[in-house]
Amino acid sequence: MNRTVLMITVIAAAVMELIDTSIVNVALSYMSGNLGATLEDTSWVITAYAIANVIVIPITSFLAGKLGRRNYYIGSVILFTVCSFLCGQATNIWTLVAFRFLQGMGGGALLSVSAAIVYEQFPKDKQNIASALFGVGVFVGPTIGPTLGGFITEHYSWPWTFYINVPIGLAVVIICSRLLGEPPVKSKTGSIDWFGIFLLAIGVGSLQTVLERGETDDWFSANYIVVLTVLAVTGIGVFIWWQLKTRSPVVNLRVLKSKNLSVAAILTLVSGVGIYSSVYLTPVYAQRLLGFTPTQTGLLLLPGAILAIGGLLVSARLLQRGISPVVMITTGMLLFIVFTWQLSHEDLDAGFWDISLSLIWRGVGLAIVTVPLSTLAISSLETRDIPQGTALNNMMRQLGGSFGIAMVNTYLTRRNAVHRSDLVEHVTSGDPVLTARLDSYTRYFVNKGAVLADAQHQALGLLDSAVVRQSNVLSFGDAYLLLGICFVVCMPLLLLTRRKKGVKPAVALAEH
Repeated sequence: MNRTVLMITVIAAAVMELIDTSIVNVALSYMSGNLGATLEDTSWVITAYAIANVIVIPITSFLAGKLGRRNYYIGSVILFTVCSFLCGQATNIWTLVAFRFLQGMGGGALLSVSAAIVYEQFPKDKQNIASALFGVGVFVGPTIGPTLGGFITEHYSWPWTFYINVPIGLAVVIICSRLLGEPPVKSKTGSIDWFGIFLLAIGVGSLQTVLERGETDDWFSANYIVVLTVLAVTGIGVFIWWQLKTRSPVVNLRVLKSKNLSVAAILTLVSGVGIYSSVYLTPVYAQRLLGFTPTQTGLLLLPGAILAIGGLLVSARLLQRGISPVVMITTGMLLFIVFTWQLSHEDLDAGFWDISLSLIWRGVGLAIVTVPLSTLAISSLETRDIPQGTALNNMMRQLGGSFGIAMVNTYLTRRNAVHRSDLVEHVTSGDPVLTARLDSYTRYFVNKGAVLADAQHQALGLLDSAVVRQSNVLSFGDAYLLLGICFVVCMPLLLLTRRKKGVKPAVALAEH
């Protein structure tokens, strides 16, 4: 009974952390008006959390070993919970951003450490099932975040997107204080690598900021983006050199000598691109172009999410029966590619089930990829290296999400300009179809009481609106297709993996 309660508790903590990556997205305009800040400044609420997450995640193994996993985990939950409350209490935007950053620092432990705790509750022959159960959170969190945030903001107020964490966080602290112990095998840590931590914070923090803010500030036309890019390249380069040189690295990059881990890390980054970019694109597409309500948009994702849970459990069973992780990862990626292909061909007449059925391919495909990818990542690692390898993999997923959203945002903007230009070229005064449509629009506005000159002006505005909507639809189709191409390009990497003969795979949950 205690084991079940502990598992549910830490999985709930991980889901809470994942929800917070996206729950505030739909509340930004409310925050902006309430705090008297510009929308661009308010978007730092998202950026600050992501930066803190990416800095902390790769050093969770080190911190848990140095501070004791129980102390580190409970302390992180307390920090996350307290800062959630303080975020809701913030009276200006930069106070909110500061508490949001600290909230992200606390949240960094809630994925990898929660996963490791779940992993320990299962014997070796049940580890794939454990991985699948934890994988549910990977899908549930990002999927319901925007819908939950929209409901809370619409019916209550934006601070409640933060206050909702407080009772959950308190429950996690109380239960873990009673039930959580130290791991059976404690990892050994040397002296604290302060220089490595500093380089990691500078390099990865700068990179995350560039990815999150680049499109908003027109990339390298902004001086601070140029400076941060230089800091990212320099910081990460020196960090890699230092970690390979020092005797007590904060991140043991030597585990990447494992070819399976290296390939899995790249594919995990790509899966992060797929998970977060598709969750970002689809609600925007459904609400802005198809006119769906927030509730309808949330329901769009529900069938795929439900079937994804089944896909996670089935994939775990198949692994237990000896099905190759490479075969399953390939199958899952192909299903995701089907999803991107279908949505790249949708138009403004697409209905609820047209989108929802396509999202089923997405959910099942990513679910089939998740557990085998975890298996592949640690399949050739020594037991002592698994926490470090899985922490690196976890960071790659988060970076993949940031990179993917930045990529599709930039691509949408550029493709929209291209499609608008192409469509305008075909809008000519000699086109009889165009003339008939403008006449129809003009008569409509005249019948509504407008004088002829005003009616003609309104008709041109309506035509321009139609061009904008159509160019947006084509741009979103291109963005979905780009996600599919990313998966296609990376699939051949699976040919580089190795599997020991006669050895059934084990799964390390900390990868999630």
